[in-house]
Amino acid sequence: MPRLGPYTLPNPYILAPMAGVSEMPFRVIAFQLGAALCPTELVSSQGLMRANQRTLKYLRFNPEVERPYSLQIFGGEPEAMVRAALVGKSHGAQIIDINMGCPVKKVTRNGAGSALLCEPERAATLVRDIHAATGLPVTCKIRSGWDEHQRNYLQVAHALFDAGCAGLAIHPRTRAQGYSGQADWRVIADLKRHFPDRPIIGNGDVKTPADARRMLETTGCDFVMVGRGALGNPWLFRELLGGAPPEPEERCEGVLRHFAAHLDFVGAGLELAAVRSFRKHLAWYGHGLRGAALFRSEVNQLDSPDEVRDAVRRFFGSASADPEGPGEEQDVDYRAALG
Repeated sequence: MPRLGPYTLPNPYILAPMAGVSEMPFRVIAFQLGAALCPTELVSSQGLMRANQRTLKYLRFNPEVERPYSLQIFGGEPEAMVRAALVGKSHGAQIIDINMGCPVKKVTRNGAGSALLCEPERAATLVRDIHAATGLPVTCKIRSGWDEHQRNYLQVAHALFDAGCAGLAIHPRTRAQGYSGQADWRVIADLKRHFPDRPIIGNGDVKTPADARRMLETTGCDFVMVGRGALGNPWLFRELLGGAPPEPEERCEGVLRHFAAHLDFVGAGLELAAVRSFRKHLAWYGHGLRGAALFRSEVNQLDSPDEVRDAVRRFFGSASADPEGPGEEQDVDYRAALG
């Protein structure tokens, strides 16, 4: 069984921490469908340090399902990051994950996210100080570099592992690429080749079970982190473990359960806000089904929970897959390709 720090995980498949997506309701669903680990979306260290109520809301988790509970934090100030990690630990966090990959300017301009790739020693200080203060395993998520001229992932990895990093996730695009282009899985293979005894988590362009298996087989990574491929399709984790995709009735009931949990998470009296923030999930759930465009147009006009439930039952109760499916990709062994 694969291990991450002191934790033995039941399989190598991890849900990526995604802003506005990896909230407690979606994490719980992913865990229940087979995901081995589901870190939170990135949470501001400044917000945690100041006990901002809106920020503390992101710490809510289900202790009966979310084991281990991994909290991802972001920031560039060591003292603030340590204090945030301690707040997280006091709220039940068992793993602290540091975001070193977010490419968004409002994050990087404050020395956080991908900006840490430009200062490996400062990044390593965060790992060392947080682990010393909390006693918790610290993991990190990085990119291959700032841009094509500064692809320093090996240097960053050396610094982080020397500082005690318990596991490293790599999204093999540069900060300059954002989410465009194709993830270069050769980077994952190269990282694993240089650190054969360290837990390496591959991430990027995993949309199907075949993609996940191909990443494991061709890069040698220990874990596969699934991000956008799980949007609207948390059943992907069940398929990764040999299970079947959902039938229309199961999909319909799953969407309704997610919506009910989302309503509870957002809170009483905030139904309109909950409906509006759930619209993106409805669009993702409908992707690839006949009539998805019309359904998406309809739900973007809905404002009440009852209207959403009715629309979900009408659409997902009988929706069938679009006959046009993705083509097969050719397997490439990136370990061999590196020579």
